[in-house]
Amino acid sequence: ISSSMNEENRQQDNAQWEEEDASIDFKALFLALKKHWKAYAICLPVAVIIGVIITKSLPPYYECQVMLVPELSLNGGSGGSLSSLASSFGVKLGGSNNKDMDAITPNLYPDLMNSVDFKGSLFDIKVHRKDSKNMMSYYDYLLYNQKKPWWRTLFSGKDTIRKERLNTFRLTKQQTAIMKAIQKNVVCDVDDKTGVITISVTDQDPLISATMADSVKSRLQEFITKYRTNKARNDLENTKKLCLEAKRRYEKARQLYGSFSDSNQDLILESVRSKQEDLENDMQLQFNTYNSLAANLQAAYARVQEVTPAFTTLQSATMPIEKAGPQGKRIVLVFVFLAFLGVTGYALWKENQFKALLGL
Repeated sequence: ISSSMNEENRQQDNAQWEEEDASIDFKALFLALKKHWKAYAICLPVAVIIGVIITKSLPPYYECQVMLVPELSLNGGSGGSLSSLASSFGVKLGGSNNKDMDAITPNLYPDLMNSVDFKGSLFDIKVHRKDSKNMMSYYDYLLYNQKKPWWRTLFSGKDTIRKERLNTFRLTKQQTAIMKAIQKNVVCDVDDKTGVITISVTDQDPLISATMADSVKSRLQEFITKYRTNKARNDLENTKKLCLEAKRRYEKARQLYGSFSDSNQDLILESVRSKQEDLENDMQLQFNTYNSLAANLQAAYARVQEVTPAFTTLQSATMPIEKAGPQGKRIVLVFVFLAFLGVTGYALWKENQFKALLGL
């Protein structure tokens, strides 16, 4: 019995010792950090100075946003027409078939704007800086008029700038860099709940950021409209050709009938009368065909108008006044925080307090 009691007391002592050993001695940690107060006094002000230098070295930039939303037209009162128009914006109404749904919905607009073809279409947009009236393409502006931090200029070396013709199948190194810059500067976001499309353009010049925001909005609307009405416009062109051909055949048949009737007014032969009836029937047939195609042509015009998407602009492009960045206070705080962590880690390592802190 005595041996079992001794073993139990030994286990209790070990548990108590482990509990005391596992507790953190905050007083010892504080004294260890206080011992290195000079390191804090030196490193924290240095971190502030470095953060200020980094902030001042970064070029300022401005941000302009435009907001638009697809508009569903209720004109015409036709459920099928409304469903067809709504399908262009990814909205499925009752009674619409899956085959009527568009392949490009607003959720795919960001991917569309990041495509090589769309970014390449922005190269030729004419812009000018706020403090200059010299017009230039957006490509030339990004290539020649971008301010860089001193460390990028120091370590990047000297680049050979040579403008080449755009070939989206085989981009040059500079064209690839410009497209990456556009992808970073031009951002599209779509709200899944409200359907609001937000286009944000960031640039070092406030006027160019507003100009590009408005231009990107127009290019996006143009592309979506062209895509959405592509089939209807092709049908319209084909109907135009058929209608013109039918009109020529009708006019030719009418002229033949008129000439034959004028030349044989006094003749009463059955062969002449039969020929005249054949020409009249052919003229009537050509007229019916032309009349039917003319009605189809008007319907094709109406179809193009029906499927053309409309956009309501909630927020137009406006030249920003205040800078969007860089966020100087945030950069300084990050450097101060990193310096504090570094000095704290060094002090704990120097005073062998890591094990006590981690409970080892």
